[in-house]
Amino acid sequence: MTTRFYKIKPEIRILGLDDGPFKRGDRSVLVVGAVFRGGSVLDGVVSTKVRVDGLDATRKISELAKKTRFKDLRVIMLDGLAFGGFNMIDIREVNERTGLPVIAVTRDMPDFKDIDNALNHLSHKNRRWQCIVKAGTPTRAETKNGRAVYIQHAGLRAEDASAIVKLSATRSNIPEPIRAAHLIAQGIVLGESKGKA
Repeated sequence: MTTRFYKIKPEIRILGLDDGPFKRGDRSVLVVGAVFRGGSVLDGVVSTKVRVDGLDATRKISELAKKTRFKDLRVIMLDGLAFGGFNMIDIREVNERTGLPVIAVTRDMPDFKDIDNALNHLSHKNRRWQCIVKAGTPTRAETKNGRAVYIQHAGLRAEDASAIVKLSATRSNIPEPIRAAHLIAQGIVLGESKGKA
């Protein structure tokens, strides 16, 4: 299902999601969602947990988006396709389950050879790899001052995905909904946030 944005409003409501840090031996990882109006106003925070290197991230993120009281969400934005190690997210399935467009954002172009090698050490390699294939080739999207990130998207046109990323990247190269989710998740798990999203 493709959502057509005839006009992208400055206060478009975005659910930005990122996972918190975890250590060897942890069974699950915290996932935080920051509900933003554009890239300027934080309206709320939601959370769930997914299994480390599990297979439940697609389902858990879809459920989180569908159950939230924030009913006027227009876009789900993810920090990459993998949460909790290699718990891969099928963005096309999240789009189908929620009816919301999905944009996965990475700071740099993913190294697919390294990812492929890492997946050799996990069960259900093909299922995990298919999440990457179905998301399509990452494309460059400009943010601030000529800088850029790489995005994959489902349920919206490429030009709309790029425009939403640019609109919401107000404080850094990373869109604010994802940056805030990252900082909140780190602060909860570690007691203090550090580093950049």
